[in-house]
Amino acid sequence: MSYNHKCICLFIGILIPTLTFSSPTDYIYPFSSPSYSNYGTIGLIQNPTARFKEEGTLSFSWSHNEPYLRGSIIAYPFSWMEASYQYTDINNTLYSPSKAFSGLQSLKDKSFDAKFRLLKETNSLPQVAIGMRDLGGTGLFSAEYIVANKFIRQNLDFSFGVGWGVMNKNGNGIGNPLTSISERFRDRERDVGKGGKVSVGQLFSGDAGLFLGFEYFIPKLKGLRLKAELDSTDWAKEGKKPVRSYSKVNLGVVYPYSDDLQFKFSYVRGRQLNFGFSYSLSLGNKNPRKIKKQPRPKIDNSSIVKNVTAKSDDNLYKASLLYMRQAGFNIQKAHIEGGDYEVVFADSQYRSPAMAAGRLIELLDQIAPDKVTNLKVSAVNGGLGLYSASIDRESFVRYKKLDSSAAASESLKVDGYHADQFNYEYQPRAKYPAIFTAISPDLQSQIGGPDGFYFGDFKLSISSELLLNRNFSIRAKLSQGLVNNLDALKLPSDSILPHVRTDIVDYMKESRGFSIKRLQFNYFKQIAEPLFIKFTGGILESMFNGAGFEMLYKPYDKNYGIGIEAWQGYQREYKQLFGIRDYETVTGHLTYYYQEPTSNILFKIKGGRYLAQDSGFTFDFSRVFRSNLRIGAFFSLTDISEAEFGEGSFDKGFYFHVPVDLFSPRYFKRSFSWGLRPLTRDGAQAVIHSSPLWSVVDSSSEHVFNRRISDFYD
Repeated sequence: MSYNHKCICLFIGILIPTLTFSSPTDYIYPFSSPSYSNYGTIGLIQNPTARFKEEGTLSFSWSHNEPYLRGSIIAYPFSWMEASYQYTDINNTLYSPSKAFSGLQSLKDKSFDAKFRLLKETNSLPQVAIGMRDLGGTGLFSAEYIVANKFIRQNLDFSFGVGWGVMNKNGNGIGNPLTSISERFRDRERDVGKGGKVSVGQLFSGDAGLFLGFEYFIPKLKGLRLKAELDSTDWAKEGKKPVRSYSKVNLGVVYPYSDDLQFKFSYVRGRQLNFGFSYSLSLGNKNPRKIKKQPRPKIDNSSIVKNVTAKSDDNLYKASLLYMRQAGFNIQKAHIEGGDYEVVFADSQYRSPAMAAGRLIELLDQIAPDKVTNLKVSAVNGGLGLYSASIDRESFVRYKKLDSSAAASESLKVDGYHADQFNYEYQPRAKYPAIFTAISPDLQSQIGGPDGFYFGDFKLSISSELLLNRNFSIRAKLSQGLVNNLDALKLPSDSILPHVRTDIVDYMKESRGFSIKRLQFNYFKQIAEPLFIKFTGGILESMFNGAGFEMLYKPYDKNYGIGIEAWQGYQREYKQLFGIRDYETVTGHLTYYYQEPTSNILFKIKGGRYLAQDSGFTFDFSRVFRSNLRIGAFFSLTDISEAEFGEGSFDKGFYFHVPVDLFSPRYFKRSFSWGLRPLTRDGAQAVIHSSPLWSVVDSSSEHVFNRRISDFYD
């Protein structure tokens, strides 16, 4: 065994096990936010590093590293994990040899990257991470690595690592040290396929190479940083065509324009000047932008109001109706008995149930007469009982002066609520029908096909909800196309399964004008305290009409739930109006939910029959942060073969739900969402229906209330 081989074995065999013996103490040197490499993930120039952004961060990175133009979306669901999606334009290779198929369009590549921290940096030990590039992609950029980082000085960050795959250029014939574990690591076939299949057997196989570098911070220049590295990229094997390299040394500079925006410049391969930028948003905290939200409820003439409400219960009910409406709460029912006053309410603005309960109790404290000694608020949504929170008035006032939600929680009693608990004395007549309308832009995109790099349809959408009573509503979403470039979009579906999703091109082109995205009725009902049901019918989504139901068993004080749903679906015409095509199907699923309370990870396992008449399971994992940002990923396995599924082998992707109120001076329950799939296929596709029961009910469950208890006096 050569000296270099022994060094690498020592690096792998000693650094990683130090996780067991390391101190949990954070490293003493704080440093500015790490920057991104040309690969779109945190690193130096080409090489990765062991650094991470704070959990709950979403980033976008763009770089031009000839012949590659790369855009990346990067997420940090945990402080020890980096997950990214890369989209690369390879401009030295045509999309296909057939000009009739793809013209002169350059090749496009999609891939996933992942990095995990093994060891957190301490005063004496480096930070160590392990990562994989081009997971489930075509294999054009496939690589694995182990990398360590250590601050030599407060502003000098040194990194050293071992790479496999296309990161083995500086191996100098050392082979693979992992062959001492198993012979399977000796050889590596460069399997460049169509993408979508994870080649587990190839991971960390083949020859290994060394890489190293450093990053130097200059605080006096607004945190400007200089980078230098020994590049381990095998440019002759990366991509489709070899790229000539004249030097293994790369140089770079990063200019942090702000905490969120960074510009990067680099000199790569001894001949190429590159440019890029990255933009990051730390969305995991409660309010990263520190936007001043609407103030807590305040009644200037509180003593006068109390004198009026003390005269009769009817005055108390009417005052509650008036002031609750002004504060954004809708009173449903109310009842006073002795010293207990309970108000049943609906709320459309607060994501935090603890904040909603705290602000409403604070409002009632300013209204209720002195004879009221206990205040209770009960939340409902669409006729579904969510929770009840009660506290004795003396404790509420005492802990309010201390501004201590933690202390108040000792006196606060929170429990589940049943909508038909008893007959309430005051039940104001609701004004039905009631309508709520919102206008918003809407963009539908098709990226990376043989017809062109990007096709988009920009629309103006109107979303409305008509409430006929507390349980029954009609939802509609209408769109009008404004600008599009869909004329050249031609790629037909090659799926041998029923085309439940892959006819997306036809749907986009035929619905460019006016279209109906959704027009459906929803009926919600709470059968028993832990049992909820929803009936839905009409235009369910952009591709299917139909009718069905959903039932959920979810005890208020439990972290689990069981749901069942069934749908009769009719495929819609491409114009997305009222017509239907000749395909119909029955689909249904049984779903188990589990919310892990410590990490706030939601596990969902769904099994049943999908729209293309395939059967199997979908596994969904997501984490919700204090800000209500949700980052999730999923994959599905069904009874269709890889050949039947087509390119991609199986369905998978990731998604984000970003609360609107993170960027607004007011609280909202709305969020904007988007997801990414490497490929759209017909296998493992389910009906997309609005307001699934779990999202309605679990948002106010016991574990959510307790997790957000600090909001009680916010």
